[in-house]
Amino acid sequence: MTPPTSDGYSLTELARATDARLHGPAGLRITGVNSLEQAVPGDLALLASHRLKAKAVQSKASAFIVPQYYPDLNGAQLVSAQPQFDFVRLITRFFTKKPSSTGIAQHVVKGTNVHLGRDVSVGPFVTIGHRTIIGDRVTIYPGVFLGDGVTLGDDTVLHPNVSILDGCRIGSRVIIHAGAVIGSDGFGYVQHEGRHHKIPQRGIVVIEDDVEIGANVTIDRATFGQTHVKQDTKIDNLVQIAHNVTIGEHGIIVAQVGIAGSTSVGKRVMIGGQAGLINHLTVGDQAMIAAGAGIEKDVEPGVTMSGRPAKQHATFLRTHVLVQHLPELYKQVSNLEKRLVAMEDKKSRTRKAKKSTS
Repeated sequence: MTPPTSDGYSLTELARATDARLHGPAGLRITGVNSLEQAVPGDLALLASHRLKAKAVQSKASAFIVPQYYPDLNGAQLVSAQPQFDFVRLITRFFTKKPSSTGIAQHVVKGTNVHLGRDVSVGPFVTIGHRTIIGDRVTIYPGVFLGDGVTLGDDTVLHPNVSILDGCRIGSRVIIHAGAVIGSDGFGYVQHEGRHHKIPQRGIVVIEDDVEIGANVTIDRATFGQTHVKQDTKIDNLVQIAHNVTIGEHGIIVAQVGIAGSTSVGKRVMIGGQAGLINHLTVGDQAMIAAGAGIEKDVEPGVTMSGRPAKQHATFLRTHVLVQHLPELYKQVSNLEKRLVAMEDKKSRTRKAKKSTS
């Protein structure tokens, strides 16, 4: 990371860091990053799409990172083949202060045989169970609970009031936001003579490297074995992942999704907000599940599913169009029925008239 400076960074430094093409004064110094609307002189802003050009023209930013050169912009420009990604890279490298180690606060409860790595930061009122292993440069905010035998990899961050229960394993560079619970019991019961008898949940949760888990997410421990979230998956707030679920690499799971027990989700799957998946399903690699979808059967790789119950997206759209016309179709059918009744009634009267004259 480039060390922070009080007077910012020159555009030349920023261009070199991203291999962007610079249009403007090389010595201009950038002191911050901001949105187009809120930028002030000294800021770098992102213009990712031509649709936002009008906002960029009105922006007070001193410089823009753009996909192409715009001659009528009032500011310097860094032209990048991947402006959004490079904007994130610049924010991370130059304008995000990494927390320095604060050591172990007072009022930390620590069990026996705990291993703490180098340069850790542990806030007050944290509980660390027996035989727990905490890697280097880990940051643990106040109120976190770590059970017995928990493992945390290097550079992981646990925000306030996260609970990670016995035996769970968390990889390196994992971010877990406030209130998440990792390793609560799976929801498993056997019914006998009208009562529900709890099935002991003896497994663990494994979270691999570079996963991010949102606020108030719950990931249940397995009945046996592992509930497993694989590398680089990103999980939004208020998601429920049940026991023995496997989530593949590089997935996106948006807020309020519920995934029932023993379902297997492949690589690079995207699941929209409030979707629900029943138990024991398989979702293939690179599938997309639309917001609010109800998944009741296996999903093939690469397909998009929509609706409740879910159908392939093209079928859902055709069905949705037909549903919009149901009132009109109902009226047409009702009119046809009336005409048919009238025709039958007319035929009946004609037959009766013929009989009476014969």
